[in-house]
Amino acid sequence: MKKAISILIILTSLLSCNNQPKEFDKTVVDTEIKTKKVSNSKYYTELDTIIIVIEIGDTFKFSKESFNNIVDNHPEFFEKYPNNPDQAYFNLNESEEFLSEVGQDAYYVLYAYFLKQRNGVKEFAQERQKLIDIYSNINSLFGHFEYGGTYFGHQNRRILGYAEYSIYLLPKNKNHISKTYDISKQKELYINSLRQLIADESKIDFETFGEEKTERTKKLNTIVDELSNLITSNFYLRRAQEFHYSHYEYY
Repeated sequence: MKKAISILIILTSLLSCNNQPKEFDKTVVDTEIKTKKVSNSKYYTELDTIIIVIEIGDTFKFSKESFNNIVDNHPEFFEKYPNNPDQAYFNLNESEEFLSEVGQDAYYVLYAYFLKQRNGVKEFAQERQKLIDIYSNINSLFGHFEYGGTYFGHQNRRILGYAEYSIYLLPKNKNHISKTYDISKQKELYINSLRQLIADESKIDFETFGEEKTERTKKLNTIVDELSNLITSNFYLRRAQEFHYSHYEYY
């Protein structure tokens, strides 16, 4: 019995030692942070002011110090497997400098800027513009439904981040495309669903009447026409649907 108790005490002691919290090694963490900063330093600017001209014709300006601090403090912009821009943004700490609506716009523009360098600026220029146009048309359509609002204005800039993430997801080789079937019927269903939405929204729209409503309906269907012309493959159809259903839900 005494022998069994002695063994139990020894085992308890060993388990207690093993369960002690490991001492936090700040040196290791600091080294990892410094290493990341060094590896991302290729993105530094030497210009006093860096001007980012975005595809929708707007510009964003950052001082050299501000821009290089962003490179140092936002390793998520350089992750090998990036999160989508919404996930990346909502993972920020409360003390971050991008918390305002305008700040969030700037964050998505920077997200797109850095990811574009990795995706290939020239290599996917055509695909990038097509995605921006698709997302812009969807944003415009719902903006008209709601008779405008700040959300849609901010979305115009944030679309750059969504489009660039889509470029990251784009199969770079035809051999990587498994869904090779004809999408014409699926595309038709999606486009018709938008036209039905226009008709349904018109029924509850008491802001316009008569000829004005007719012209408004025609304009909205023109937006859908443009969207239909832009959706030329399964990839663009899926990205349009994902963007639509993720960002425009009203009751």
